[in-house]
Amino acid sequence: MVAHFVTVLLTGFIIYTAWAPGASLFSWHPTFMAIAFMMLMFEGILMFSPQSSLVVNWSRSSKVTAHWICQTTGVVCALLGLAAIMYNKHLNDKPHFTTWHGLLGVMTVAFACFELLGGLCVKYSQTLLKGIKIRLADLKMYHATAGLVLFILACVTTILGMFSNFYTRNVQGTSYYMSIACVALISLIITNQVTQSYLPKVNKR
Repeated sequence: MVAHFVTVLLTGFIIYTAWAPGASLFSWHPTFMAIAFMMLMFEGILMFSPQSSLVVNWSRSSKVTAHWICQTTGVVCALLGLAAIMYNKHLNDKPHFTTWHGLLGVMTVAFACFELLGGLCVKYSQTLLKGIKIRLADLKMYHATAGLVLFILACVTTILGMFSNFYTRNVQGTSYYMSIACVALISLIITNQVTQSYLPKVNKR
């Protein structure tokens, strides 16, 4: 339950820091991105954790359905967040993707879209990959590994965003360091879950 509390607290804090969504066009960027990656993607991955899942008693198929709903909604939110910041920069005649946060951010959103397509290939492998000799277990491992890389990239991008003028101007002191620590913590939680779930299977080969 601690993991869920941390991600809800972090997402809520980022949205609060954005000074009420809708107050400005820019405010929708951190709002949508926090919901997409720090909440929906996190919960979507944690869905399969035997210790931390909120739906531990659900069937595997039900968890898969809930997983792709979370991830698809997350990608939609990420695209909206990207659109918000791009349009905001356009209105203010500012250059795009001039910082590490911006560059990694657009890469992360593109990777999220690619990973979503990968998830579809896993779910409908018998139809989409018909004739391709690859085991479903291997597909699942590749998808999970790519998902882990994506989530770590999202966390790094989020932390870089916390060094921006917007964030450092509005968040200071203990709250600032705690927010960074929360991002680091949830990245460790996801890393631990994915590696515990798939590394033993790799080592058995």
